[in-house]
Amino acid sequence: MHAVPAAADNDGMNSAAKPAGEAQPDSARKRELLEAAYGYALSNGLAEFSLRPLAKAIGTSPRVLLFLFGSKDGLTRALLARARQDELAALATVRAHQQDADLSDAGREVWAWLVAPSHRALLSLWLEGYARSLLGESGPWERFAVETVDDWLDLLATRQSASQRRTKDAVAERTLLLAVLRGAMLDVLATGDADRVTRAVDRYLETL
Repeated sequence: MHAVPAAADNDGMNSAAKPAGEAQPDSARKRELLEAAYGYALSNGLAEFSLRPLAKAIGTSPRVLLFLFGSKDGLTRALLARARQDELAALATVRAHQQDADLSDAGREVWAWLVAPSHRALLSLWLEGYARSLLGESGPWERFAVETVDDWLDLLATRQSASQRRTKDAVAERTLLLAVLRGAMLDVLATGDADRVTRAVDRYLETL
C-alpha cells in the first residue's frame, strides 16, 4: 500500500457557513484532500471505506471531509468522478496516438494501456465501481458502469469508417472488441498472467 501525502487540518471551518450535508464549492484545499483521498482509494478500495481511517491516513478529520464534500456519498461521488477523469485522460491519449488507426490497432493500443502494471490499482477501483453500479444502487455508484461502457465504445467508434460506424454490424464489432478487452482485463486482475492473456488478445485482434 503506497503512502498517501498528509495534509494539515487547518481548514478554518465555520459551521454556519453552509447547511449540514451541502458540499462546499471547489477550492484548493478541497482539491488537495480529494487527491489524497484518491490515492488512499487506489490502495484500499471504496466499497467498505470508512471516513475515520481515511481521514487519519491523509492527515485530516472526518468532520472536515463531511464539511467539504457534504456527506460520505458526496465524497464517494467525487472519488468516482476523479477515477473517471483518469479514464478520460487515457482515452484522450489513445485518440492522440491512433488518429489514423483502424479498430484492430486501437484495440492493441487500448490493451497496452489496460495491461500496464502501473494501471492495476486504477483498474481495480474501476472494477469496484462498475460492480457496485451493476447492483442497481442509487447514489454515487449510479450510472458509473454505463458511462464507462459508453466512454470506451465512443473511442472505438472513432476507429471505424465514418460511413459505417452507425450500422448494426459496426456497433456489434466494437461491442465485441470491448467485451473481449474487458474480459481479458478481468483475467489479468484475477491471475496476474499478463503474457497468457495478451497472447489471447493478440489472437483475437488478428481476426479484425
